[in-house]
Amino acid sequence: MDKKTIALGKRNGKILLFGGVYSNLQALEFLIAIAEKKGIASENCFCTGDIVGYCAQPEETVQRFMQWGAHSIIGNVEEQLRTGAIDCGCDFKAGSRCDGFSKTWYAYAQNQLSKTSIQWMQSLPDYMSFEFASKNFTMVHGSYNHISEFIFQSTSWQIKQSSFDASNSDVIIAGHCGLPFYDKKEELIWINPGVIGMPANEGLTRSWYAIIDDSNGFSIQYETFEYDNLTANQLMLKKELPQEYAKTLLTGLWDNMEILPEMEKKLQGRDLKKLFNTILIK
Repeated sequence: MDKKTIALGKRNGKILLFGGVYSNLQALEFLIAIAEKKGIASENCFCTGDIVGYCAQPEETVQRFMQWGAHSIIGNVEEQLRTGAIDCGCDFKAGSRCDGFSKTWYAYAQNQLSKTSIQWMQSLPDYMSFEFASKNFTMVHGSYNHISEFIFQSTSWQIKQSSFDASNSDVIIAGHCGLPFYDKKEELIWINPGVIGMPANEGLTRSWYAIIDDSNGFSIQYETFEYDNLTANQLMLKKELPQEYAKTLLTGLWDNMEILPEMEKKLQGRDLKKLFNTILIK
């Protein structure tokens, strides 16, 4: 399938960035309430993909997202679901714990989703671009060249550079890896706002998102929220989804760190908020 980009033109004000809803309806509802409280309209809310994932309410989550009207690109999960693929396409190593768990939650999601939801996924773009604060932004899922590529803060800039070159962008907004981070080299900026459907391996149950603002040059604010994670946990157990992922919702710790580079492994159980004060870029 040919790659699809939606160009949104100029944007201004506050823009809310998030990713990885992961079929977690309780987290999505809380984020929508946050956007409304902050006065951020749905057309200024952007998801990096993987609206469907580990949790128990894939159909309800997609329908609520559609009703809300926020923007999203396609994640690897949606890409696989809309083509009827037999696995999630997350690029887990064969035989790993994540690979084993995915056989349960992906098959469950595939069985739960309506034709309407699948058709909506087929309309999602691979990339989204816009101009903001005199910078060219491109939103990707993993990287520009590979939807399932795991890009972390510790990933070499040489690897990140290829996405800037391919998209002719000043700022890349990406998801997929499950951890929030910010990286900058000269005038180029990589933003991962984190995910809302699972914790960030801090030993804390909160979800992550980010807000960019052009009212004072250009600022990035990483923020977190707590939601009804107990209900999300109980629904997963009721539907016999992986208990390990259900437990993560309550402990804030990942079951395993198979996908993580050494630097990110060392961050397990640490408060990431200390790394994410407001970042002002003149």
